[in-house]
Amino acid sequence: MKKKLITLLTALLLVLLGILFPKEEEPSAPISGNGLTVHFIDVGQADCALLECDGEYMIVDGGNVDDSQLVVSYLKQMGVQTLSAVVCSHAHEDHVGGLPAVLSVFDAKAVYSPVTEYSSKVFKDFVQKTADQGLSLTVPKPGDQFRLGSTTVTVLGPVAEYDEPNNTSIILKVSYGENDFLFTGDMETSAEADMLDYWGDAIEWDVEVLKVGHHGSDTSSGYRFLYYTDPEYGVISVGEGNSYNHPNEAPMSKLRDAEVVVLRTDHLGHVIATADGKEVSFTWENQKAAPENLEPGDGSTPFFGNKKSKTFHDAACRNLPAEDNRAEFAGYGEAIAAGYKPCGSCID
Repeated sequence: MKKKLITLLTALLLVLLGILFPKEEEPSAPISGNGLTVHFIDVGQADCALLECDGEYMIVDGGNVDDSQLVVSYLKQMGVQTLSAVVCSHAHEDHVGGLPAVLSVFDAKAVYSPVTEYSSKVFKDFVQKTADQGLSLTVPKPGDQFRLGSTTVTVLGPVAEYDEPNNTSIILKVSYGENDFLFTGDMETSAEADMLDYWGDAIEWDVEVLKVGHHGSDTSSGYRFLYYTDPEYGVISVGEGNSYNHPNEAPMSKLRDAEVVVLRTDHLGHVIATADGKEVSFTWENQKAAPENLEPGDGSTPFFGNKKSKTFHDAACRNLPAEDNRAEFAGYGEAIAAGYKPCGSCID
């Protein structure tokens, strides 16, 4: 009995010591690999990004046909010999245009596209150059994953079939340690919403870097999408003085309200992001220019909630509630936190 009592007291003492002098947390395991570098190549009014991790390379889109020489030259300067993956986000020329030239010069291990056929000469050239390497186009599915060195690439979309090619864009989440990049092609707000609904809480949405959809068009970057992805940085690949007036003011306003630092290729030239698994840093070509939104925003776009329906609206909505039935919110996140749902007519 005495022995049992001593044992019990000893155990209690150890518990108390554990509480009073808790064991120091073990440091997190070191991140394998030598980091991830993402080159957002300035191809004007088009998209092209080169990713490198542990000596392996991947290209996402290739600019226009006229950008072919620039893209091939850039890849050579970076020491590319083989591409672990070639990704055509969707079949429009400003994304697939330079990829036939890339496949003519560099060996590829895999080539991804949302479709295997499209009625344009450049896409047919893309298919042919893929076949010349003894490969066929892989159409990925949501949830598919592959590796780029120590980096994990996860396919998040498209999650449905669409007639609009922009919405067929392959959506990639690129993860290195605690750093996440999201490549969105030209995905529009309807496909953004479909993707959020499809995945729900099954994945971690927060990302450090968002490749802003559709060159900053007002068809993309909805409030809900920005709220869930919560990027720290947004890179916009866009041509100076383009006829589309990209980036449009509406998404730029949303990015300001979300306190996203914006890096535009039309201002900065080539933009290079370096991720060490903990933090992301940037350099860019035009040192006379600077990113936008370096000062924190204030989430100043007002929204007005209907106290009865618990729906919130923008200031110009035709369904704006009467003043005596109105709650005002400083931003999208504040309205969501209060339990209100966005109006389907005025808020994307």
